[in-house]
Amino acid sequence: MEMRKLGNSDMKITSVGFGAWALGGSGWEFAWGPQDDADSIAAIHRSLELGVNWVDTAAVYGLGHSEEIVARALKEWRGPRPYVFTKCVLRWNAKGNIWKEFTPESIRRECEDSLRRLQVDTIDLYQMHWPPDDGKPGLEQAWQTLAALKTEGKVRWIGVSNFNVAQIKRAEKSAVVTSLQPPYSIIRRQIEAETLPYCEKQAIGVISYAPMASGLLTGAMTRERAAALPADDFRSRNPEFREPRLSKNLELVERLRQVGARHRRAPGEVAIAWTLRHPAI
Repeated sequence: MEMRKLGNSDMKITSVGFGAWALGGSGWEFAWGPQDDADSIAAIHRSLELGVNWVDTAAVYGLGHSEEIVARALKEWRGPRPYVFTKCVLRWNAKGNIWKEFTPESIRRECEDSLRRLQVDTIDLYQMHWPPDDGKPGLEQAWQTLAALKTEGKVRWIGVSNFNVAQIKRAEKSAVVTSLQPPYSIIRRQIEAETLPYCEKQAIGVISYAPMASGLLTGAMTRERAAALPADDFRSRNPEFREPRLSKNLELVERLRQVGARHRRAPGEVAIAWTLRHPAI
């Protein structure tokens, strides 16, 4: 599988990784509906068998459950250990309410919790999951805390997620930004104008999430399936899965299907290949 160097790090990662968002299961605000843990573990193992060498998760996915499933999968895996990436600054309480918290104390507590759930001594890439809301403080002290965790050896490299260029520049004043994880797909291209060119210029590695638009571009999503998404699947509230956008998106999938047919590839593979064609990714 093709390998690409991630930003200023020493990690050479496969161009496709395993995203563990859905593994969190149901019962939280941004769930993908019920998931079978055995199936989730099998999916991780299959991706590793195919050569994938990194798994990306987050503390908030399933309110800690995704990290626990990743740990179980890697404990049972007998092959080379993949890199493990996770994220911080989204906290939750016993009622499942989620909020952003950027204090050093909170981030340090999150890091220790993730190390425990993942059953690792060091996190390969620790990412700020979201920046503060516009006009709110916390970005600089949070990023400085991640830099301190790197110095202490708790994490190997640090990155950001869902940041714009202005926010990346603020972080860079304190410590080097190794990576950015933004949403990017053929139907969500906002980062092409400014963010991707900046990251390419600054040698910031870009790990794009949702290249298949959360399943919409796989070729398996139909109008009927979209209408039947359970209430605890966040996609049931996503405008891309509802009219008037749904019809346009399904038309795009058919065009991807036509392209894929010429190469014996599924629409989702074409969607991923389209994303990977950008030199900044």
